[in-house]
Amino acid sequence: MLPPRRFLPSFSLLAAFEAAARTGSVTAAANELGLTQSAVSRQISALEKQLGVALFLRERQTIRLTIAGDGYAREVREALRRISNASLNLRANPSGGTLNLAVLPFFGTRWLTPRIGRFLDAHPGVVVNLITRLEPFDFRFDTLDAAIHFGSSRWPGAALTFLADEEVLPACSPSFRTSRNLAKAADLLQAPLLHLNTRPDAWEAWFSQQNVVFDGLHGMLFDQFLTMVEAASAGLGIALLPRFLIDREIEQGLLVPAVEGGLMQTGHYYLAYPADRASYAPLAAFRDWITQAFETERLAQDQGFGQ
Repeated sequence: MLPPRRFLPSFSLLAAFEAAARTGSVTAAANELGLTQSAVSRQISALEKQLGVALFLRERQTIRLTIAGDGYAREVREALRRISNASLNLRANPSGGTLNLAVLPFFGTRWLTPRIGRFLDAHPGVVVNLITRLEPFDFRFDTLDAAIHFGSSRWPGAALTFLADEEVLPACSPSFRTSRNLAKAADLLQAPLLHLNTRPDAWEAWFSQQNVVFDGLHGMLFDQFLTMVEAASAGLGIALLPRFLIDREIEQGLLVPAVEGGLMQTGHYYLAYPADRASYAPLAAFRDWITQAFETERLAQDQGFGQ
């Protein structure tokens, strides 16, 4: 339900205000909008009159946002951005089947992107937009419909659908393992360890699981799995990597387990989405597809281990 009309200014008033707030100039806003300077000034004054709040301080030939105007500008800018994105999505897909999905970069690159074509083939009316996000966000203030989440089963304000467990293993290049004579978990303490800054305690947890006593653990720090995979493949050290996301390097012989029996479960992958969007057709179709895809691969892996 929309608020009373007096609290819903026209788009032209909001556009004039946002342009002036962003540029800090009525003249610049007028040039951007293709209007006269006086027309923009009148629209801003009309908006202030409708709201009953001063949005700008006028000082000679300059304008400056009031404290209230600054906060309002941020909200209006985000609202206009969402309207613009919605219009762009609708134009790109007039049938109205767009899914805006936040993905973790390594998961998106290694697992989702090679498989997403199967989903699109099965649902030709759906357009999927992939946006990289590393941390949970508030769906109420974003244009995203869903997100791939790793970690615990917690995301405030969102429903979660389980996708898969994650197991990591210490991996390095074959030549690195040979040159370092790696045979048991304790041997890894003498080798360069590669760390991911979003998982700063990963190696500590791994050595503890292996019952290996250690002091401080040092080594190169990375902010992305992908660059850490490349570093391990190049022989720069040992990295703790998700097993199901490095199949390519394992199959090509670029990476091998640094030691046998070093798998460690670290967390779970979920599809997160607003509960009130659960029945949105593109989201529901994607949720069914991705859960089935993981289940199929899980069964195939179990059968492979059983042979």
